[in-house]
Amino acid sequence: MKKIEKVLDTVMRFLMALAMLTLLVFGTWQIFTRWILGNPSTFTDELLRYVLIIAGFIGSAYCFYRDEHLALTLITDKAKGPFKVVLDIFIEICILFFVVYVFIYGGWKLSATATNVSSVMHIPMKTLYLIEPVCGVLIVLARILKYAGMIAEKKGESK
Repeated sequence: MKKIEKVLDTVMRFLMALAMLTLLVFGTWQIFTRWILGNPSTFTDELLRYVLIIAGFIGSAYCFYRDEHLALTLITDKAKGPFKVVLDIFIEICILFFVVYVFIYGGWKLSATATNVSSVMHIPMKTLYLIEPVCGVLIVLARILKYAGMIAEKKGESK
């Protein structure tokens, strides 16, 4: 299990680093062509927009993997005992339902039905929309790894 977690962590960190490097390089290129050459590059604006969206999706999946996503804990911090356990399970079910329904199912349907292409780079939008179900799968995998770790921890305590 630890090996899968390490591979997943490495892949997501690499993708985030690649996205940030792309934003830095092409953002700098856009500024250079606009201000120094006086002839702005036409594709960088669209590329940077899509890379920023992709970085946001990968970043959200990574936050779920690391369990460092934004959470309102006003009620869960005050809950105790069996109510806290039930509340935590309910929250996890809601998260999984949302991710499976919106990210995976909705993202797949969006990608499957898209017929248009991007205006400047002529990339099929269905290719760009695939980031949503891919990150949905990464989030679900992250949650499964979290649950497996919790179960293994409980089994270790009971021995």
